[in-house]
Amino acid sequence: MLYYSEQLYEDGKLRWLPYVMYFQSANHRSDIVNTDRLGFRVSRNGSRESSVADSRPAGPVNVLVGASTVFGVGATTDDSTVPSRLWAKYSPEHAWMNFGGRAHNSAQELINFLLHRHLLPEIRNIVLLSGLNNLGLARLPSPVRGEHGAFYHCSEFNDIMYERHRPPRPSPLSEALRRNRKAPPSKRVARPLPPAGEQVEIATELTLRHLGSWQLLAGALGANLSFAFQPLATWVRDRPAPQEQLLFDELDEVFSFSNTYGDIVRRQVGRSYATAVRAGCERLGIPFVDLNPLLADAAAPDDWLFVDRAHLTDLGYDFIAALLARHLDLR
Repeated sequence: MLYYSEQLYEDGKLRWLPYVMYFQSANHRSDIVNTDRLGFRVSRNGSRESSVADSRPAGPVNVLVGASTVFGVGATTDDSTVPSRLWAKYSPEHAWMNFGGRAHNSAQELINFLLHRHLLPEIRNIVLLSGLNNLGLARLPSPVRGEHGAFYHCSEFNDIMYERHRPPRPSPLSEALRRNRKAPPSKRVARPLPPAGEQVEIATELTLRHLGSWQLLAGALGANLSFAFQPLATWVRDRPAPQEQLLFDELDEVFSFSNTYGDIVRRQVGRSYATAVRAGCERLGIPFVDLNPLLADAAAPDDWLFVDRAHLTDLGYDFIAALLARHLDLR
């Protein structure tokens, strides 16, 4: 996890790009992670490999779309990501392409696919493994979310754009927000968070809005489209495995996930969100699967599934691949 953080996210290794804002390092080579010339992670099936920009198979392919869970943060090698496990074991008829972008929301997932669709051959299945980031960003103030939803690193973006393109007469609101950001923590004005139910409504609307666009794309491409609601450790089970508890306790000393996302990590919030997205998928006629209860039923209580609350171990990713293949009929 330190490698994922230092080499593929922090310290200037995150690539700033137009339209999608940011993406992984390009042409990265290591025993843990390998990316192609555009930053897409390589999928593997034994000695064979595929990626969006390099090593593309000639025939039909399948596409797994999402954020860091699809990218495979926490996997010990490229072979252990969900796209690789699908291709190597659970849905091997056609290669699986990894369309994971770390910290992407549903808008960035859609735009990223639009920008690179021309590189792909015929597509058989498009599976969206997503949901969490939209909910995590729904807690931000309305001016930050705007019409299309907030994105990670939006504060840095707004600060830099303000400095470089400062209007002659800043509005009172922008000046107040600016002073508040620069003030010491003790003097900052705390903005009340939207209630958890409102956050679920915001995230659901954005998710389904973009799913409608995905449906149009999939129909034009002749591809099957489905949505998998991604797992979160606290939505899967109440009692973590022993290794997970040790990791969660240590991570909370650096960054308290529960304190930051305390209102949405509760299982009832996850169920409410999943129920709302499921209902929307039913209206659109898009197959839907909630991986949280399925993973809870498939794994033993002491199976080590998560390396942090949002990212999984090799075993956890293998479970996810098997569940997707079984419940979305991807065999």
